[in-house]
Amino acid sequence: MARLSKYEASCAAQLVMNNSWRAALYVRLSRDDDDKLESESIGSQKLLLEDFILRHPAIHVHDTYIDDGYTGTNFERPDFSRMMEDIRAQKVTCVIVKDLSRFGRNYVESGKYLETIFPLLKIRFISVNDVIDSFENPASMSNVIIPFKNVMNDEYCRDISTKVRSSLNIKRKQGQFIGSFASYGYCKDPADRHRLIIDDEAAEVVRLIFKSFVEGKSINGIARILNDLGIPGIAEYKKSKGLNYRPGGRVDTTGYWSDFSVRRILTNRVYIGDLVQKKTEIVSYKVQVCRSVERAKQIVVENTHEPIIDRELFDKVQSLLTRDTRTSPHKGELSLFAGFIKCADCGRAMQKKNITQPNKLYNYYVCSTYRKMTNAKCTKHTVRSDALEKAVFAVIQKYIEMAVDMDALIEQINNSPERSVSSNRIGQAIHSAEREKEKIARYITELYPDYKEGILTKEQYLSFKEKYEAQTLGIDTTLQKLREELEREKGGVDGSNTFIENFKRFRNLRTLSREVLVELVNNIYVHEGGGLDIDFRFRDTYAQALEYIDLNKALVASLNDLSALPIQTAI
Repeated sequence: MARLSKYEASCAAQLVMNNSWRAALYVRLSRDDDDKLESESIGSQKLLLEDFILRHPAIHVHDTYIDDGYTGTNFERPDFSRMMEDIRAQKVTCVIVKDLSRFGRNYVESGKYLETIFPLLKIRFISVNDVIDSFENPASMSNVIIPFKNVMNDEYCRDISTKVRSSLNIKRKQGQFIGSFASYGYCKDPADRHRLIIDDEAAEVVRLIFKSFVEGKSINGIARILNDLGIPGIAEYKKSKGLNYRPGGRVDTTGYWSDFSVRRILTNRVYIGDLVQKKTEIVSYKVQVCRSVERAKQIVVENTHEPIIDRELFDKVQSLLTRDTRTSPHKGELSLFAGFIKCADCGRAMQKKNITQPNKLYNYYVCSTYRKMTNAKCTKHTVRSDALEKAVFAVIQKYIEMAVDMDALIEQINNSPERSVSSNRIGQAIHSAEREKEKIARYITELYPDYKEGILTKEQYLSFKEKYEAQTLGIDTTLQKLREELEREKGGVDGSNTFIENFKRFRNLRTLSREVLVELVNNIYVHEGGGLDIDFRFRDTYAQALEYIDLNKALVASLNDLSALPIQTAI
């Protein structure tokens, strides 16, 4: 009679002592590796294991352990961990699974449990469909089929992981939303879960956040405003809508708004109708840890859904976010010139400082390089905030008046009969040149048949061909000049000049606000001694409008002297 191994003898002794096996029925179903067939369902696995128990009266069920939705590529599963705790507490002496793939799909880890951990803990292991029983059939545990099946399960998981990743990337590139939860302000379309639609209630909060930031509220200040208004935080809002929301960031677990959640909304392109996906990825099918994906490798598809914020406003916010707009943690609003005022020599941001004198508080700006560095290579460049505000307001008003005047002049030019005659003349010249070019093209086409029929000699054919090609080149040059002239004639004709449009909007301006600076100004540079240079936005279109007026002023006899219109932005 063959002798039993130590492991087998120990199991037999335990069976004699307890007269039964205390079994853990382990059931697992993954949402990642495509194990979704009815034969693999949680219910089907339980029925199979319970049927096995009925046919083995010496085995009694201690508990059923279910990991629903957990991958088999690692063993960090809640109920598997609970089962191992019961095993170490000697509450469980037998583990039963439907097959090896339900136990795990990681070749190395599965082998470690089956070949080392379970034998050391004197655990009987049964895989029903694989006909493996470490007690009744010890040879089944040493059969080469076990490591082979574990390798195949591992390879299956790797293959499925590759296919799933590829499939998800295809959907991302097609502009389909594949996230578990829609971004705040949106919800999934009930008719198409891969499409986003606006959630009107949350979208109003998103609009408030963008509007408040452009108007000068700090990010911390916006968070405080939302909390004071009693607006629920992102996680709390989603849960109130019945969603089993699992936030990725720790701060999102609270019911309150934080600077992190406000900033994330301000920088999210989803609000202009774009999908930016694959921001994170799982390291591998065995290492279920997320890592960030560099921006260049993220998948971006524009205009996939209805925007909440227009692109112009979003771009303004991104520009403001790059500015140095630090403020006190207790202040909810930025100062008027925060992020706009810079030293004209070193280019660094100016810092706002206060001086308290009897019965009055004075604010002024000073170069940050001069203030922070002991051996500063820059000077103070100081300017009082009230003088700065007065000067900037005066210059902006001047440019607003100029935009209104230029708009009137352009309208006068566009409505002048002389301009229409000039445009018609150029248009007719272009039409004539194009007809001449078509005629020469026909001549060139007819040359070759004449040469083949012997009507023209080879020398005559080449001579005529060279002549016509030279004429075509000359017509192309003429057409280019005529089209450039016509383009100059039409410049500003549709009234869409961005300089005029944007400055005209503030024609009734009474006070200087941060909104005005955001709309009209890039930067304000302070020179030593207090001199200012204002770098306005729309400089190119300002120059285009001025050039258009200058080119067409001769067409309108009533035009005033336009030479006084300034093109410099320095004061």
